[in-house]
Amino acid sequence: MSGLTKRSMVVSNKKMSFWEKIYLPAILGGMWITFGHLFKKKTTIRYPEEKREFSEIYRGRHVLKRDDEGRERCTACGLCAVACPAEAITMVASERQPGEENLYREEKYASTYEINMLRCIFCGLCEEACPKEAIFLTKEIVKAGYERDEFIYGKDLLVEPADPAKRIDVTKRQTKEVLEFKKDKNQKHNVH
Repeated sequence: MSGLTKRSMVVSNKKMSFWEKIYLPAILGGMWITFGHLFKKKTTIRYPEEKREFSEIYRGRHVLKRDDEGRERCTACGLCAVACPAEAITMVASERQPGEENLYREEKYASTYEINMLRCIFCGLCEEACPKEAIFLTKEIVKAGYERDEFIYGKDLLVEPADPAKRIDVTKRQTKEVLEFKKDKNQKHNVH
């Protein structure tokens, strides 16, 4: 006989007591655990009525920033797309036309900029790679949806509003060195 059959014979030969046969102690023990959990503090939250507090450096939905004059910062250099490990960012570069100086900061801009939120892993490498501080991750949660197309975010969803009062504050995501550098108007980066 194999070891497995010997063990099963030993288990089957064991006599069950009266209390074990009627399962009453097991049922009472399970009910005791259940009632104990009824009076403990709940670990779940009732979203959307209750909102969970996020860290200051929480990485949520992306935003393409504008400069102080309302022009788009992105120059379509492609460094964010190269840095993205999930290959979630795609863009098409275009040349700025005469008369569009108030729309785009540099001669080259992203005419198409898309992020596939289903592929994005919210690592933040895109904002670290960007030399123009054009893309940041905000504290906003990506909205749920039922269709895959709803998760391809284009410039219509990514670029922040032109109105300075409606812009998203990302100063918490910037280091002290970057904020000090931005105050220095003698730097070429800050002049444009």
